[in-house]
Amino acid sequence: PALSDLLAEFGPMPREALFLGVASDGLPVLLNLHDPVPGPILISGDAGTGKTALLQNIASAAVKMHRADELQFGVLTNRPEEWNGWESTPNNVGVFPIYHRSAEDFILSLSAWAHGNKTSQQSVILLLDDLEAATNMDFDAKQNLRWLLARGPARRVWPFTTINPNHMDGMSAWLDAFHTRIFGQIQNASLIQQFNAENADLDSLNNGTQFALREGDHWLRF
Repeated sequence: PALSDLLAEFGPMPREALFLGVASDGLPVLLNLHDPVPGPILISGDAGTGKTALLQNIASAAVKMHRADELQFGVLTNRPEEWNGWESTPNNVGVFPIYHRSAEDFILSLSAWAHGNKTSQQSVILLLDDLEAATNMDFDAKQNLRWLLARGPARRVWPFTTINPNHMDGMSAWLDAFHTRIFGQIQNASLIQQFNAENADLDSLNNGTQFALREGDHWLRF
């Protein structure tokens, strides 16, 4: 079903809610943008499992549900062509190629905004499509990205970051920042074990359309 139809079916939602998807019980999966406890969000899954599509769905929901003075988003990606047309949406502050200086400048400016944001009700979503690529940015940008992962949600900056599970070697220092993790389909049992997700049946998720999120002692599929 179209996103607009889903949102219309659910009706009005809290202004602080960010729509992530629809659970298997038909209820919406929401993130409270005013509650920093979940921290930054890591999205992991094999190639082709829909990680970028999930980011785009989240961005679409942000545009449909929130005014730009309530919620904005910026995109860092190695494939800016996948985001063609998004620059014109009112909530989007930019699509920045990770390999370009503009991406580093955006991280620095976003960090500066977050440092000074103690009273603003506006939230900003940082959609970082490929954490591994971001580790190639310059020193200042990486340090500010680390700060955003550690402190961003408390200052209304929410990083959503993707990673291919086959590219995790040497990334443990970065991955430790993510306590909330969303998984697409993963076939490699050893990788599933590294994520402590043996009970999630990640290899049985519908490829490209279904994800799993740990909720206490249970796994929520959406």
